Amino acid sequence: MTLRSAGPQMRTGPDAPVVVRRFAEDDSVEELTRLLHRAYADHAAAGRVFFASYQSLQDTASRLGKGECWVALRGDALVGTVTVAAPHAAPEGYPAPATAGSFWQLAVDPSERGTGLGQRLLEVAEERVAALGSAQVVIDTSAKATELVGWYRRRGYVLVGTWRWDVTNYESVVLSKTLLAR
Repeated sequence: MTLRSAGPQMRTGPDAPVVVRRFAEDDSVEELTRLLHRAYADHAAAGRVFFASYQSLQDTASRLGKGECWVALRGDALVGTVTVAAPHAAPEGYPAPATAGSFWQLAVDPSERGTGLGQRLLEVAEERVAALGSAQVVIDTSAKATELVGWYRRRGYVLVGTWRWDVTNYESVVLSKTLLAR
C-alpha cells in the first residue's frame, strides 16, 4: 500500500525531497501504525513503553480522529508524522491551560533521524496550533527520555508539571511553550 504522493513528477529514493501534507482519507492507517511502531521502538527497547510503540490500528484511527494528522513523505515512503489539536482536550488535573493546543505522535522513521525532519514536523505542529487559535502548546513525554526532554527544552519548552497516563509505564514530564503571534 502506498500513500498518495504530491504529484506525478515525484522523485523517489533517498534523494527525493520530503513533502509534508495532511493525512488523507485514502491513506493507510496500517502504514501509519507501522511507522509509529518503528519510530518508538528504541524507547520500548529502553524500557519506556510509549503508547505509540504498541498501539493497535484501532488506536491509531481513534487518535487520528482527535486532531489534524500531518505526514511526511519521501517519494511514496511515509517517513514522519505528527498529530495536532487546539485547544487540546486534556483530562482533569492535567497541568496545562484549557486553551493550550497540543501535538502527539511526533514520529520520524529511524532512517530519517538526523536529517532535520523532526524539527520540521515540530514547526508544522507549532504553526498549526497557532493557526487553530492557541497561543500556547503543551506536550508530555517520559521523564526518563532525557535526550527527548532535552531536545524539546532546546526548542523553548519549559517544564510545567508531571502526569501519569494509564497506557504507559512511566511518569511523564509536561512541557509548554508560548507561541509567537503569527
